[in-house]
Amino acid sequence: MTPENADRTPDAGGARRLDDPVGTDPAESGTTDPSTEERADRGSWWDALKETVVVAVLALLFAFLIKTFLVQAFFIPSGSMENTLEEGDRILVNKLSPTPFEVERGDVVVFQDPGGWLPASTTEKSPLYKAGQFVGVLPGDGDEYLIKRVIAEGGDEVACCDAQGRVTVNGAPLEESYVYEGDVPSLVEFDETVPADHVWVMGDHRSNSGDSRFNGPVPMDRVTGTAFVVIWPFNHLGTLPDGGVFDDVKSAG
Repeated sequence: MTPENADRTPDAGGARRLDDPVGTDPAESGTTDPSTEERADRGSWWDALKETVVVAVLALLFAFLIKTFLVQAFFIPSGSMENTLEEGDRILVNKLSPTPFEVERGDVVVFQDPGGWLPASTTEKSPLYKAGQFVGVLPGDGDEYLIKRVIAEGGDEVACCDAQGRVTVNGAPLEESYVYEGDVPSLVEFDETVPADHVWVMGDHRSNSGDSRFNGPVPMDRVTGTAFVVIWPFNHLGTLPDGGVFDDVKSAG
């Protein structure tokens, strides 16, 4: 074999010459195909978007379930419950009551208008706002709901006023510490026996409240739940106790 032929003979390992460009491995050369990087970026962006959508849907579903079965936020549109609740306050309502737990005297309850309590609404809300209320991420308002304090339950005799101007329930006078400062318990006289499965409700701001004195008792199937805490504004943050006003009231009969 001549030296010239020896130069053209492959070595035993079949290695290529260092200057041979054919078949170069991108991984070995340290370069990456731009189209591969672009596909990877698109995949990461799409995965992130899908994850965000799934999390958002689950959050909305969770909010809807809470609002439907456990707790719902409401907005206070008027001053009928001052000073216990101020106009503009946001509250949370326990929807486990009236079932399985009973509504009690002194509870602050939210209920749907049984009919004729509220004027017809003239404000049209956007579909997006309505959707937020339906799901539970926005508070309910006063267009169809009212909030008052339960004074008497089904079977109770509720009356006003005794010789000291107080409301009485089953003959027991109430020392109503929550009544708006400067108000009297009632300027309207009444003496009613509350029907079964109804509650007698009154606002704490008696001179600024349209309640059972004018509209009669509320059916329990219209009661949405009991308000238990103010969550906004922070300077009003707190629970809604009745101060033991009804401790001495005996059951009817």
